[in-house]
Amino acid sequence: MNAIIKQGGHQYNIAEGDVIRVDLLSEPEGSKIELSNILMAFKDDDSVIDKKSLSSIKIKATIQKHGRYPKVRIVKFKRRKHYMRTQGHRQGFSEIKIESIK
Repeated sequence: MNAIIKQGGHQYNIAEGDVIRVDLLSEPEGSKIELSNILMAFKDDDSVIDKKSLSSIKIKATIQKHGRYPKVRIVKFKRRKHYMRTQGHRQGFSEIKIESIK
């Protein structure tokens, strides 16, 4: 069974056993979580988009690790004015493994 979920402002197409990276979660590594914001579920040719039916589907996942993406440099400058400003950003992520979709 596959599902489309919404987590942290992004949508993910997942199946059992998939490992995905989502925005940083507050739970510690190794903890089990349940994903509840399901947009669609499908198996073979059958698809479910009804909110009443989707509320009965449970997706269980385990947080494998937390990390940070590589640094992104942002540069802003104005020519001939000797003005240049640099800024860096590293986005945090949580890597989760989908255990079951029922």
